Amino acid sequence: MPAVVSPAGIALIKRFEGCARLRSDRLVEAYPDPASGGEPWTIGWGATGRDGFHGGRIGPGTCWTQAQCDERLAEDLARYSAEVAAALGTAPTSQNQFDALVSFHYNTGAIARATLTRKHIAGDHEGAAREFARWNRAAGRVLKGLVNRRAAEAELYQRND
Repeated sequence: MPAVVSPAGIALIKRFEGCARLRSDRLVEAYPDPASGGEPWTIGWGATGRDGFHGGRIGPGTCWTQAQCDERLAEDLARYSAEVAAALGTAPTSQNQFDALVSFHYNTGAIARATLTRKHIAGDHEGAAREFARWNRAAGRVLKGLVNRRAAEAELYQRND
């Protein structure tokens, strides 16, 4: 089983996370959650929670350099990859499946409790692929960006290359 997300998986995550809010001084600024308009504040490649560069939590006024955004992404990918690997145990998993599941977990934090994980472990890959689409809401609302992301994750999950 893969233990590290591949360049294709990283590209998928970057595609949907973006590195938004680049200011004219080349710093990247935190922005509020699109669904809630507030918490959790996000910066760089989808980083939320602690601000490991300035202390405290990511919030209004938090700014990072591009290098800091990239460093945090690498840290987060290592953590999320390890959590996905732990959740899957010894279940046979292709690199594409692993990458799709890391992207899903990176965005939802739900790998340990998702039905799609149980279906994957059981070998029901078609059923698992259908489960991605269920995770399309934030703050109780269906968001087009999440619909698109889950479709891309399901597509990657099912690819046989």
